Amino acid sequence: MRIKRSVNALKKRRKILRLAKGYFGNKSKNYRIAREAVMKSLNYAYIGRRLRKRDMRSLWIARINAAARINGLSYSKFMHGLKVAGINLNRKVLAELAVNDATAFAALAEKAKAAV
Repeated sequence: MRIKRSVNALKKRRKILRLAKGYFGNKSKNYRIAREAVMKSLNYAYIGRRLRKRDMRSLWIARINAAARINGLSYSKFMHGLKVAGINLNRKVLAELAVNDATAFAALAEKAKAAV
């Protein structure tokens, strides 16, 4: 006895077309074309999730560097000073301090200067 897939096939197609909603032209109407567009989109999203981590890290480093230079240190000397002083704060937290709490960042910069 053969298996009839009508319900499952419809669900599968509906799922793809729902994901392709808002795409231009046939990419949102035609299942075969929509499937290609959705696969490509999901792949871009997967890649983007990894790239975002790199982008954020470089943004944090730029912010820390700018704040460190205001306090008379380069980024590398600041980070080295923190490491020698035994202050273990990640770049995300340091960037947050650099943007929102300049006095706390200045205190960290002084400790880093003293340690170097």
